[in-house]
Amino acid sequence: MTQQIEGQRRVRLNRDRVLQAAVSLADEAGIDELSMRRLGQELGVVPMALYKHVANKEELLDGMVEAIISEIDPAVGGADWKNAVRLRVLSARAVLQRHRWARNVLESRTNQTPAVLGYMDSFIAMFLAGGFSVDLTHHVMHAMGSRIWGFSQELFDDSAGPGGGAAAEVAPEVQAAMFQQMAARYPNILQVATAASHDEGSVVGHGCDDQFEFEFALDLLLDGFERLHRQGWTSRQAKKQQRNDG
Repeated sequence: MTQQIEGQRRVRLNRDRVLQAAVSLADEAGIDELSMRRLGQELGVVPMALYKHVANKEELLDGMVEAIISEIDPAVGGADWKNAVRLRVLSARAVLQRHRWARNVLESRTNQTPAVLGYMDSFIAMFLAGGFSVDLTHHVMHAMGSRIWGFSQELFDDSAGPGGGAAAEVAPEVQAAMFQQMAARYPNILQVATAASHDEGSVVGHGCDDQFEFEFALDLLLDGFERLHRQGWTSRQAKKQQRNDG
């Protein structure tokens, strides 16, 4: 009977099921807990059964990236480029907030898989469809960087802890002592870093509003891209101006 059940499980096992199980495991336990052995236990199969669908751990991680990319909303048809880009970026951000481990995995990938290339290609298409030149689009993509995936490395970002989870909670009294030390050594950094807390009337607050800061920077970039596009900006002209200014 046991062998019959195991046989049925093996028949039902496929690559999509393996990847979805891996994503769910990372969501629940953290990416550091993900292993072929642990994943096999979750699926009720021996680890070797997984290798029929993913060659190794790296291919598994690439497949997990593929799975989360599929959750990002497609570009909005008929919308202006600025709104289309904004909605796509915020959709990507929502996906990464559902899968807190995904940012670290995205940053660690060295393989440009078809899913990653396809997403980047569709992102570029939104700017080209908006009338951007290839030249400007090239530099726009550099400026966007990781924001196309819904995250950025912020100056005061302490939200991501080891394994892609939330940072460890710090007791209020410990945080207050840390702030007092910083106030004596780095008063300007502390003043800027705790600006949001001061607005709320508390010296010891909960840090920046990550979503607000992300959208603030995103909107600044999009406004800047729009201005350059209207001006007919080219990198050749910009470099020539730099040489003349120098």
